[in-house]
Amino acid sequence: MAETVPGLHDAPARRSASRVVQVWDLPLRLWHWALATAVLVAWVTPNSHDRLHRLAGYCVIGLLVFRLIWGFAGARYSRFRMLGVRLHAAPRYIWNLRRGITGRYIGLNPAGTVMQVALLALLAVSAITGGMQVTVSFFGVWWVEDIHAYASDAVMILVLLHVLGVVAMGWVQRQDLVRAMLTGRKRIRSH
Repeated sequence: MAETVPGLHDAPARRSASRVVQVWDLPLRLWHWALATAVLVAWVTPNSHDRLHRLAGYCVIGLLVFRLIWGFAGARYSRFRMLGVRLHAAPRYIWNLRRGITGRYIGLNPAGTVMQVALLALLAVSAITGGMQVTVSFFGVWWVEDIHAYASDAVMILVLLHVLGVVAMGWVQRQDLVRAMLTGRKRIRSH
């Protein structure tokens, strides 16, 4: 179910009207770009710059903790309150995408919500197993190393899919979604 903007469909004369809505708050936007930076640093530094790699991993853990807290304490579109509804709607939404039916969502659409959950879960697994590898108890333990490697590879695949999805949805819906994540504002058009 798409979120509606009050007053957006009030009068026929406003059908082609649009307005700018504040969607993502500053802490969420800073979190997003800090996480992207930490993941990129972690991805390019294993085995060559171990200290930097570990630091990036610890940053990811801290950022995940912040996101969990902000999912309950943040602004409207930062909260996890619609998580269950959007996850439930995701299969139908993804099925409809093949016919070009995207709906209009102010915050994350159901596919974006699935991506959010998958990325956060895999980042947690990757960061936690990475942290485990530098402890006395788990140093050199094969299954910890394997899980870390597979989770990290899966994160990078999902990051690529995330970027492609943002570009594709931005093109289909004629919205600059990257700019929206920089400014926090999104242009909402009526149909």
